[in-house]
Amino acid sequence: MMRQEENKGNLEPNSVWVSLVAGATAGAVAKTTIAPLDRTKINFQISNTPYTVKGAVKFLINSYKTEGVLYLWRGNSATLARIVPYAAIQFTAHEQWKQFLGVDHHQQQNDPKRRYLAGSLAGVTSQSLTYPLDLARARMAITQKHQYSSLKQVFVTMLRDEGPKALYRGYVATILGVIPYAGTSFFTYGTLKRWYREKNDAESSLFNLFAGGVSGVLAQTTSYPLDIVRRRMQTAAVVGTEHKYKTVVNTVVCIYREEGIKGGFFKGLSMNWIKGPMAVGTSFATYDFVKDALGKLL
Repeated sequence: MMRQEENKGNLEPNSVWVSLVAGATAGAVAKTTIAPLDRTKINFQISNTPYTVKGAVKFLINSYKTEGVLYLWRGNSATLARIVPYAAIQFTAHEQWKQFLGVDHHQQQNDPKRRYLAGSLAGVTSQSLTYPLDLARARMAITQKHQYSSLKQVFVTMLRDEGPKALYRGYVATILGVIPYAGTSFFTYGTLKRWYREKNDAESSLFNLFAGGVSGVLAQTTSYPLDIVRRRMQTAAVVGTEHKYKTVVNTVVCIYREEGIKGGFFKGLSMNWIKGPMAVGTSFATYDFVKDALGKLL
């Protein structure tokens, strides 16, 4: 098993395709599972309304009563349009960055800095290539059907009213957040898997799910304030706060002045401690399962 892990970096074309398919599947399954919670979180993130569990439940109930159960998954098409290529690129890029940095090869295999860097670079790579889709998903999540009826309409409206630069509004905050998020996520998951394999000399889907959950909690917590900042910037033009959230610095200052540290930068974090482990755990476990299954077929 250790030999198989050490050879992961030497990816052949078939292995690359397996990683792409497994990553895409993992992302789609994970995001669809937690879509209603994700939509609820975004609505609190972009407003000044204090987050409470009662308020989150009320939002879900009101959404169901006024728009129907499918409304809880509004914007999920945009999420899938983004997460399928995003997750495919992220997982595959992670394998490639590990190979480039010499992670899991001989003397570097236990170098924590290299493993953390590989995860961070994988996150930056995938986020940079799919960012406009993330922005479109955020806007669909906070609007009514008559504003944006489809993913195409989001892009057409943005380009018409705000120009091409709008497609990367909030990009800097996103990249600053994805570095600790992806780095912590991949590093923690890989470390826990390595520890379990050394103790048991075998893989366990259940433990992979648990390890992914732990990774999700740590990753979400370390990057959450910047997640708030990027959501404010992404949706500013829709909710009429573009004058306040022009840059990362302006956004940070405004949030701090109006809502404080806990009420502003960590709003909805408790929900992320629920949905984060669900999403990351499901994603990592699904990725490993699909990759192993496809590897046996090819």
